[in-house]
Amino acid sequence: MKIMSKAALAVSAACMMSVSTSASAEFSANAGVVSQYFFRGIAQTSTASASAGADYENGGFYVGTWAADVEDGLEIDFYGGYGFETDGGLGFSAGVTSYQYTGDFDSAYNEINLGFSFGFFSATYNVGTHEDDAGLGIPESDYDFLSLTVEHEGFYATYGTWGKDFDGDYVEVGYGTEVAGLDLGVALIANSDELDVETFAGEGDESLVFSIGKSF
Repeated sequence: MKIMSKAALAVSAACMMSVSTSASAEFSANAGVVSQYFFRGIAQTSTASASAGADYENGGFYVGTWAADVEDGLEIDFYGGYGFETDGGLGFSAGVTSYQYTGDFDSAYNEINLGFSFGFFSATYNVGTHEDDAGLGIPESDYDFLSLTVEHEGFYATYGTWGKDFDGDYVEVGYGTEVAGLDLGVALIANSDELDVETFAGEGDESLVFSIGKSF
């Protein structure tokens, strides 16, 4: 995940999990390709990126892993937590995520994830630490990230904003659907100047991203 402050660049990717309190255990897996990998409004690659993951859920508890090509090595995520939904339709979740990297792409991120949902609205709040890596010239820093999302029949819009040692916000609108067993998606991402790692023009940027995936 590339995170960025005004002074330095940093990195990661995340999976938001929708968890129900089913009594049965379930394994699932996924694989996909995006035309360009973005995470929380920040470009992680300049070209297409392939990814794959696996999850296990049992009674609202979940654990999983997810990996993606970030050009200079791999991003490998590990996460776990618990989620539930009330009879009134309110959803809550709490968990942890660790973002690890091979190669010299970035140093690790470790964060706590909190989630809330009701109807077509959902929100997440994440608090984390970017680990020190003297070899890459990355000092330890703290960050938080808040996202607000509305979704209806495959269409969605997300606003996300970084805080503490990181700055910047973005808006993402998109649509996802299933065709012949494949998950297809398109998204338009507009980020602020602090998150614009592609042009460095200081004015922000807009990107159109396409995705195709398969769940098992």
